Amino acid sequence: MKKRALITGITGQDGSYLAELLLTKDYEVFGTIRRHSSNDLDKSRIGHLLKDINLEYADLTDLSSLQKVILDSKPHEIYNLGAQSHVKVSYENPVYTANVVAVGTLNLLEAARNYSPYSKIYQAGTSEMFGNSIDEDGYQRETTIFKPANPYAVAKVFAYQICSNYRNAYKMHISNGILFNHESPRRGETFVTAKVVKGAVKIYKGLENELKLGTLDTYRDWGHAKDYTKAMWMILQENNPDDYVCATGSTKSIRDLCNYVFNKLGLDYTKHVVIDSSLSRPEETMHLKGDSSKLRNKTGWTPDYTFETMMDEIIEYYLNK
Repeated sequence: MKKRALITGITGQDGSYLAELLLTKDYEVFGTIRRHSSNDLDKSRIGHLLKDINLEYADLTDLSSLQKVILDSKPHEIYNLGAQSHVKVSYENPVYTANVVAVGTLNLLEAARNYSPYSKIYQAGTSEMFGNSIDEDGYQRETTIFKPANPYAVAKVFAYQICSNYRNAYKMHISNGILFNHESPRRGETFVTAKVVKGAVKIYKGLENELKLGTLDTYRDWGHAKDYTKAMWMILQENNPDDYVCATGSTKSIRDLCNYVFNKLGLDYTKHVVIDSSLSRPEETMHLKGDSSKLRNKTGWTPDYTFETMMDEIIEYYLNK
């Protein structure tokens, strides 16, 4: 019998790569999409998969819809990737962000507890939960204290903790993945890696002359979404549920990012990048660098991409777009 997997947020970057991966492993894949009044829901990331996956309408803020999709799909594995995941938007819409990310996760757990208590559940955590909390060696790991620095991260901490509570209280197989920044050609264009590459390519092609950013001085641990969705699957193959950091272990600043991308296009970023304070966050997370040794040692996970090969792929995508 085929394994069945349910993915919330299947139309996103991670959901699309995860669906591809599960199909190669002969899963029956179900995904949730939200109903819109028009038929323009963006399915571009999963358009090539539509004949091979099952889509159902559901919303993390609507418990009854989650109950229905779980009853319909009878999943062996549930991957909760649905969220309002943009930090700046979480400041503009904090209540909505909390409802989707925090209460939405609780809704999913309740639906699973009542209708599919033996499903293995993966909860998508984020390095943003650490905020500016860093261990003495400069890394963040599973034992690092959470000090979230934005509404999105605060909501994700609730989701992380409620998953731990349900795991302990109801003996459910729930694992938290604390994934550091991960990118790809499918990354939303409002996120900084896509914004920098898209802007640089427009400048290279003579369509624009400047790129506005909020800061160049924050550091991130950037990996490829394809590598990180592989980690999600590997985490749920473990016999016992647990919490895992997924990261490359190296960081680069946004300045480094700009320098690499513009250099690849034969440009000098200092002549085109403009700092616009209106684009900065009210509270900034300055330095994220993950120690994924627990994940690597327990599951054997290793990334296939480097920062450079990942960025080269994204640059090539926008050059051809």
